[in-house]
Amino acid sequence: MTITHLKTGKPESERADDDAKVRATVEDVLKDIETRGDAAVRDLSVKFDKYDPPAFRLSASEIEAAMAKVSKRDMDDIHFAQTQIRRFAEAQRASMTDVEIETLPGVVLGHRNIPVQSVGCYVPGGKFPMVASAHMSVLTATVAGVPRIIASAPPVKGAPHPAIVAAMHMGGAHEIYVLGGMQAVGAMALGTETINPVDMLVGPGNAFVAEAKRQLYGRVGIDLFAGPTETMVIADDSVDAELCATDLLGQAEHGYNSPAILLTNSRKLAEATLVEIDRLLKILPTAATAGVSWADYGEVILCETHDEMLAAANDIASEHVQVMTDRDDWYLENMHSYGALFLGPRTNVANGDKVIGTNHTLPTKKAGRYTGGLWVGKFLKTHSYQRITTDEAAARIGAYGSRLCMLEGFVGHAEQCNVRVRRYGQQNVPYGAASE
Repeated sequence: MTITHLKTGKPESERADDDAKVRATVEDVLKDIETRGDAAVRDLSVKFDKYDPPAFRLSASEIEAAMAKVSKRDMDDIHFAQTQIRRFAEAQRASMTDVEIETLPGVVLGHRNIPVQSVGCYVPGGKFPMVASAHMSVLTATVAGVPRIIASAPPVKGAPHPAIVAAMHMGGAHEIYVLGGMQAVGAMALGTETINPVDMLVGPGNAFVAEAKRQLYGRVGIDLFAGPTETMVIADDSVDAELCATDLLGQAEHGYNSPAILLTNSRKLAEATLVEIDRLLKILPTAATAGVSWADYGEVILCETHDEMLAAANDIASEHVQVMTDRDDWYLENMHSYGALFLGPRTNVANGDKVIGTNHTLPTKKAGRYTGGLWVGKFLKTHSYQRITTDEAAARIGAYGSRLCMLEGFVGHAEQCNVRVRRYGQQNVPYGAASE
């Protein structure tokens, strides 16, 4: 494989050091919340957000007052986005059916898809108020039928962000809190004197939120590890540098540590994109953020063939993969590790983030190797059940079960089967009485 790195980011050793610092900070914060409850949450809110309200949960009148501040145009846009997201989530839910089948005469097996009973949805709002994240988590949980949905977002300029509150409420949240970062995630998962704990945490966030979810996993369920935004552009000479540079910087502006990678088989395009990025960073209003991400985490990888680009893309397993080539469907058929694909020059990650209908909470840090993104199915648990309806079936299955239990040395297990054979079997069971 002949791959050339025209630009690289921070070495892995430095990234590991950053991760270790985050890990230690989160561990201390979660321990504090578990020990001191509401007092710890309030101290953290004051420290990180300079926010100290009488209560962190919004009342019905406070929700109404916040929504009254949202313009009609913004409300219409939120409604449009939620309509698209609901349509796709409902189609996904309809694809998940309960199952019941008689596998042998008298043996009935099945499964039911049951919603998680309580979910905490985190909506980022530090540098940028992520209104769309409320749709993606709250609305999707609503379509799944979750009976208790709580949502939390940090204050913006010392107050609840009106559009985020509107999106949470319109999406179906039962409780809305104005809490940010680690304190929000910790409070929802661990519970405090005033917040009942949830069974599952969902939603994207910065490195601290992602690490908090990682440390809380097991105590509660999580959707996935959704850390800082990642984007990859796979392009050949069928597109130009302006598109590539715009799509890279459009995601790099999320934060100071958002990886953005160009993967191409065209040296001309690679070099032109580097020039175009420099030009855009001189005029982009968010250049102070995007420029740091690009300097520290941006990469340009030059390959010779599409096969090499495919192999590199699957290995990197980026969160967002923008494919702009002369064979986009080939990538769709052959990509196996990623968060979401955005196919063709007419498509872009920003539409996926905000409005098109698919979910924008996606796996990062190579998690696309083993999970997809947030979707309605993440809020559903598939539980199996069994029922034996005839004496003959009880004796037949029991005979096999007893012998297989004894094969493993589980005598008590075998006796569970034997008692059914003795109780429900005829004197001459044709399959062999296990108790004889």
